[in-house]
Amino acid sequence: MYDIVIIGAGPAGATLARLLDKKYKILLVEKRILEGDFIKRSKCCGGLLAPDAQKMLAKLGLGIPQNVLTGPQMFSVKTIDFDNRIERFYQRHYINVDREKLDKWLISLIPDHVESIFDCIYTSHEHNEDSILIHLTQNGIKFSVKTKMLVGADGAISKVRKQEFKGDKAPDTYVSIQKWYKTEGEMPFYTSIFDKEVTDFYSWIIQKNQYLLIGTAIPINEDANKKYDLLINKLVNHGYKIGDYYKKTGTLIMRTRKSSQISTAKDNVVLIGEAAGFISPSSAEGISYALLSGSLLAKAINKEYTSFQNAYVKSIKSIKTNIFIKNIKIPCMYNAFIRKLIMKSKLLSLDIDEA
Repeated sequence: MYDIVIIGAGPAGATLARLLDKKYKILLVEKRILEGDFIKRSKCCGGLLAPDAQKMLAKLGLGIPQNVLTGPQMFSVKTIDFDNRIERFYQRHYINVDREKLDKWLISLIPDHVESIFDCIYTSHEHNEDSILIHLTQNGIKFSVKTKMLVGADGAISKVRKQEFKGDKAPDTYVSIQKWYKTEGEMPFYTSIFDKEVTDFYSWIIQKNQYLLIGTAIPINEDANKKYDLLINKLVNHGYKIGDYYKKTGTLIMRTRKSSQISTAKDNVVLIGEAAGFISPSSAEGISYALLSGSLLAKAINKEYTSFQNAYVKSIKSIKTNIFIKNIKIPCMYNAFIRKLIMKSKLLSLDIDEA
């Protein structure tokens, strides 16, 4: 029997696995293949480390290896407001990374005493008198393992959350579509796009070496593909030269608008990262919360295994407060009239010579 089984080896799960005491018998389960040079199931992610994520890496004593970085590095954000026909630049430093390589690097830091299974899918779990029975599938073969504690670090569409916390209210759900297009130029800034005809959230453009990643997040009850095509048409009409199509990725993302949409722990089942609802409602940034919640759960378990739930729930109050504050910021970003006033004022904006 395992002491802890972690479902999901993204930043949240990998951080937890790395920081847990070696006295525990731990199993890490990941549906992607993140070993060697082969990667199965690319993650739909912009792959930018925002300042909050950089701060968390610093707190964890980590620095990004050179092979994880991709170009160009970005020191500003270009904001395009199609609603008000305004453009502005703002200083903001992002670290541009290859998301799969980032995850592989974080996994490489996990100590050898942690057992890992890749290309393995969690299907369900059930509670027994003294354990939790977890059902898994790998290469079409079904099998089960027992554990004292189950951790869901399996992202926005967390199966662990769906089963264990099915009575809880989930965060608002969005469909994220991101397509890669070949480019010969360089765009040394991150582009954020606001257009209420496309989405009540935002869209983005990010360069990764010879590719432009153009993405958007659409409310799940709308026609995401139609909205994406509208975005592309608007960008072309705006003067963007979009190169040959390379590939498409997509996923569901959460937008936590209320503290009641956050689920944490129950009956030795605990959630971290986006599975818990830890994601910025203003920018959809989640890596900082993943790193933080993974480290907070590790501290709670290492300090007192038998009462970890209470300690973890208390420790994540700072995350809830942070998400609450970001929700307060939303009108400044997503209300077209307020955004117009702010951008017209040129407050904190930069004058950029794009030539």
